[in-house]
Amino acid sequence: MSYLESARRTFENQVNALIELSQSLNEDFSEACTLLQRCKGKVVVTGMGKSGHIGNKIAATLASTGTPSFFMHPAEANHGDLGMLGTEDVVVAISSSGETSELLNILPSIKRLKIPILAITNNKHSNLAKFADISLDLNIKNEACSLGLAPTTSTTATLVLGDALAIALLESKGFTQEDFAFSHPGGSLGKRLLLSVADVMVTGAAVPVSQYDDVLSTALFEISSKGLGLTSIVKDDVMIGVFTDGDLRRTLDKQVDLHTVAVEDVMTTPGYTIPASALAMDAVNMMQEKRVNALIVTNEVGKPVGALNMHMLLQTGVI
Repeated sequence: MSYLESARRTFENQVNALIELSQSLNEDFSEACTLLQRCKGKVVVTGMGKSGHIGNKIAATLASTGTPSFFMHPAEANHGDLGMLGTEDVVVAISSSGETSELLNILPSIKRLKIPILAITNNKHSNLAKFADISLDLNIKNEACSLGLAPTTSTTATLVLGDALAIALLESKGFTQEDFAFSHPGGSLGKRLLLSVADVMVTGAAVPVSQYDDVLSTALFEISSKGLGLTSIVKDDVMIGVFTDGDLRRTLDKQVDLHTVAVEDVMTTPGYTIPASALAMDAVNMMQEKRVNALIVTNEVGKPVGALNMHMLLQTGVI
């Protein structure tokens, strides 16, 4: 058999197994979701070997989608880590055979604590299934491994079943993008949904501000010293326009005297502004839409209180 033939057989085996698993789901799955939904403590996932690796991923997915969860290694649990468990927790025990000794050894202690057990196994007649309050059957007939030994299709099915539990819980709780962002503050999605203009902008003396009656050369000095490519133009502390690098090029084409012309005569009005409370991603979208590289941040009365440009947004990882 060629490499490609082997790969396609593996894909076919696992796809067919997932279809069969989907079709075999019954009220046990709904009861499992209800059990996890009502959990007042943590969902504690446990499993040995390959099941443990999959369990780690399931616990991480649950935790990041609104169901507090962590992984407990059954071998370590036999030597003290059972102390991680609380009486309001739910245990999700994973074993394809349902006869993993390290897992079975801790079940009586979990039962004594009156902690519910949800089993995921490929043997509905196993000791694990009998011990559990609810058991979900993987219904896997053959592993993709031609020897029938290496956990392949069974681990894929376990992972997908765990994802199905997590997504069902996510949807039932009304979990939102904002909720997801709060548990992923370091990710790009978190930054897009959480980072505000106020978190990015410069403030105080770093904000470029010029008076409406300043001569153009004075405004140019403000632009170059603040390094944002523009300056806000104010009258009585209220912004009435901006002067940008682009405005300078257009002004020079008119051959005006930089030392005599007032900046209000060559500024752009009213200029694009954004409030400090807006999301940084909103600033990105405005810059792209308006084809500008910087924005002045104004308060409720129109006074410049900050400024930011595209380079600053790039540095924060918003884009």
